[in-house]
Amino acid sequence: MAGRRVRFAGCKGKGSIMMQEYQDSSYLFAGNAPYVEELYEAYLDNPASVPENWRAYFNSMQNVPAVDGSNRSDVRHGPVVAAYAERARHSPFRILVPKGNAELERKRIAAQQMTAAYRFLGTYWAKLDPLERHERPQIPELEPSFYGFTDTDMDLVFNISNTYFGRETATLRELLQLLRETYCRSIGAEFMYITDPAQKRWIEERLESIQSRPDFSPEKKRHILERVTSAECMERYLHTRYVGQKRFSLEGGESFLVSLDEVIQRAGTKGIQEIVLGMAHRGRLNVLVNIMGKMPSDLFAEFEGGLPEKELPAGDVKYHQGFVRDISTPGGPVHLSLAFNPSHLEIVDPVVEGSAKARMLHRGDPDGSQVMPVLVHGDASFSGQGVVQETLNMAQTRGYSTGGTVHIVLNNQIGFTTSDVRDARSSLYCTDVAKMIEAPIFHVNGDDPEAVVLATQIALDFRMEFRKDVVVDIVCYRKLGHNEQDTPAMTQPLMYKRIALHPGVRNLYVDRLVNQGVITRADADALVAGYRARMDAGAPIVSPVMTNVKSLSAQQWQPILQQQGGPEEAVTAMPVEELKRLAERITTVPEWLRLHPLVERVIRDRAAMGRGEMPVDWGMAEHLAYASLVAAGFSVRLAGEDSGRGTFVHRHAELHDQNRETRSAGVYVPLRHVSKDQAAFTVINSPLSEEAALAFEYGFATSAPNTLTLWEAQFGDFANGAQVVIDQFISSGEAKWGRACGLVMLLPHGFEGQGPEHSSARLERYLHLCADNNMEVVQPTTAAQIFHVLRRQMLRMQRKPLIVMTPKSLLRHKDAASPLEELANGAFRPVLGETDTAVRAQDVKRVLLCTGRVYYDLAHRRTELGRRDVAIVRLEEMYPFPHDELSDELKKYPNLEDVMWVQDEPENQGGWLQLLRPIFDCMRVGQKLAYSSRPASSSPAVGYFQKHLAQQKELVNAAFGPMPDMAIVRREKE
Repeated sequence: MAGRRVRFAGCKGKGSIMMQEYQDSSYLFAGNAPYVEELYEAYLDNPASVPENWRAYFNSMQNVPAVDGSNRSDVRHGPVVAAYAERARHSPFRILVPKGNAELERKRIAAQQMTAAYRFLGTYWAKLDPLERHERPQIPELEPSFYGFTDTDMDLVFNISNTYFGRETATLRELLQLLRETYCRSIGAEFMYITDPAQKRWIEERLESIQSRPDFSPEKKRHILERVTSAECMERYLHTRYVGQKRFSLEGGESFLVSLDEVIQRAGTKGIQEIVLGMAHRGRLNVLVNIMGKMPSDLFAEFEGGLPEKELPAGDVKYHQGFVRDISTPGGPVHLSLAFNPSHLEIVDPVVEGSAKARMLHRGDPDGSQVMPVLVHGDASFSGQGVVQETLNMAQTRGYSTGGTVHIVLNNQIGFTTSDVRDARSSLYCTDVAKMIEAPIFHVNGDDPEAVVLATQIALDFRMEFRKDVVVDIVCYRKLGHNEQDTPAMTQPLMYKRIALHPGVRNLYVDRLVNQGVITRADADALVAGYRARMDAGAPIVSPVMTNVKSLSAQQWQPILQQQGGPEEAVTAMPVEELKRLAERITTVPEWLRLHPLVERVIRDRAAMGRGEMPVDWGMAEHLAYASLVAAGFSVRLAGEDSGRGTFVHRHAELHDQNRETRSAGVYVPLRHVSKDQAAFTVINSPLSEEAALAFEYGFATSAPNTLTLWEAQFGDFANGAQVVIDQFISSGEAKWGRACGLVMLLPHGFEGQGPEHSSARLERYLHLCADNNMEVVQPTTAAQIFHVLRRQMLRMQRKPLIVMTPKSLLRHKDAASPLEELANGAFRPVLGETDTAVRAQDVKRVLLCTGRVYYDLAHRRTELGRRDVAIVRLEEMYPFPHDELSDELKKYPNLEDVMWVQDEPENQGGWLQLLRPIFDCMRVGQKLAYSSRPASSSPAVGYFQKHLAQQKELVNAAFGPMPDMAIVRREKE
């Protein structure tokens, strides 16, 4: 931390922004009474002579307007002065000397300022770095001389009863020692930026009452040593047995294991029953064996290339694997779930938060009293990856709050091969991003395991007390390279010279406990020998690990997993009378609710649709699907940017009262009033986030199989910002980890002249990821289709991610609406055949095969041309590809000569390149296959509207034109 200049000063222009902010925000603190009274006297003489904010404050304290000096008798001056005098009498830091001495009064205020300075800045003098690579920075505000104190002032006595040091008085010398013991040793606390005074006082009391010094029993100290020994011994054992194999060693950061153990054990005593844990690679194997009780023999089998009992289509490396275990704690069992995590490090953060949220709702735990997320970060990734900020931003929002997360930063002061903070970040600490949500941060020296435990205890207690995020930053080092094949000394020679000389966390702690008489050297050696013996035997390390506890989450999944990959369809039709009943419920609004005229018309039309008087449009079909599910006991969670109203003003799941004063909230959600015993319906207008928001819903869906979980992009291509989530979790989670998920992605898609950024949901990307029956990709073109596909997602005993290319203009297209009977009958149809009765099967020579909105352009153009030899077939499901359905549809036309694939997208995008082979397989010998599309393009769409119209006209006309020369002919042998 050398070279970073920190300024902090007192009042009256001494140059410190931080101190001035403190004083500006706490000017009524009693110690400032003389200063404030001086300002007030100046105000009375001339109001313009004091700063504007003070002038406004003094104005507000009187019942008459501000006056100048000629009108002083009109000011109620006496009560004001008396009020400040009373504050001064009760002030902390009151010097025990005769009253009226201005210099001593100044010193009393200076002592107060110095105390505030240590609370603000003491962390910069804390001894946090085990490698001691930086000199202590010069911070004048932490020196008594900065406040005018000299050696002769050291014995001045102050009243400090209003602090938390547990004594009435202290000399300046004693006060300085108390402050340095509390804020400048192995723990450096950052919390004074918190705006809630109660939270700041709580932290001050916890730290100052013990001067940040742990006082553990001998038994507790021996337990800490056992944890440190386990962490070190495992790494050295693997390093010897599996030379050169990647394991992302914890050596140098062994105190992390102590911290995590303390979180779990202490959380159990405070009523936590489930912890969802997210962490990247560093130390993960250590956690699996030494915390979660994974059998060493199982870990050895993974190192030696063995296959698991249940082989997955892909599988994953050992340091990405998740694990579940019930851990015994003094407060009862804690169900610990370690989330699966790919190499994208912090991307697991919102996944964990979503999983925790689902578990909270299932337990009826609204504030996180029973379920708690814990996230373990690396220092470089915590400051470097934007998903951290996105996740923190959601922490206190209504739809995403999980009652506070405990963040543990495994800060080994180097990111891969970079250790210079000038290359890693622009802030002093890697944890500074957490200040955006006013999370307190406890920096702690990893060479002091007891301080690590204390910091962890305070952090956990803060989370439980205030239901807010909190950070423990364990400053340590990394003994080996990023992985065991790396040689970091090539790029960081000085750092690794210090590391080579470091005795190790365990050795330092053993020396400390031996000197204290807590253990003997023989005791320490016995711990090592015992651990190695268990590892040699492949025996469990952690005892007891509970095996007879039934997880609520596992109980939800059990019936579904038994059928996963089995029956794919379900009965989604429902009686028309039930549809009418549901429609009435969701179109009936309370008398107090005054709707906007446009919304009132929407509700009126929906009521008519429910009675069968109008065709059902997209928004109403979607609502009926949700209503039918919540009535059947399935919860629905819909989240996205503006999902309550709908980006295209089509949904109106939330109805806003135009006279807000009639109700405190002013928002009515009809889908919460379907029936008395219905399941929950939740609609969330998310932050302007894609990556973290989508990952959150993925995590939620993996822990809530009985909830229809939907994430909606404002425009389909906005999902580009969440591509990591799609690639690493949604498309491959089941193949890699066996993790089922029924998440639905709603992606508005359609080429309607809105330019490159608002046209394509990048259909081709999802099709490119399809394999192993991993997910479903659909593009419904009618209201009935969206109704059935949403119901199918929950009613069948299977959970697969569902990617829906949703429309924009079709939301109100009259031809896309469906009669109520189509919802009451039938099911989702992967292929929609020709619907024009004027087209006779024997006359058809060409089939236009398409998806989405372009169907309506083709149908309109066919009518204009009067072509009856062309049938139009819609492919509503593109994966899994409906071979049988499409083959049967093409067989209806005995004289069919060619098939033309038509798409809105450019040739190199859309479905053509991925669907060519399966379409071809459905054709008969001699038939030709070609395509019509926009020209290949590096951009999804053109930005010039006239050019868009010209391209659209050209591709539609080409669909009815001559078969191109490049057409592919289906041969016998193919």
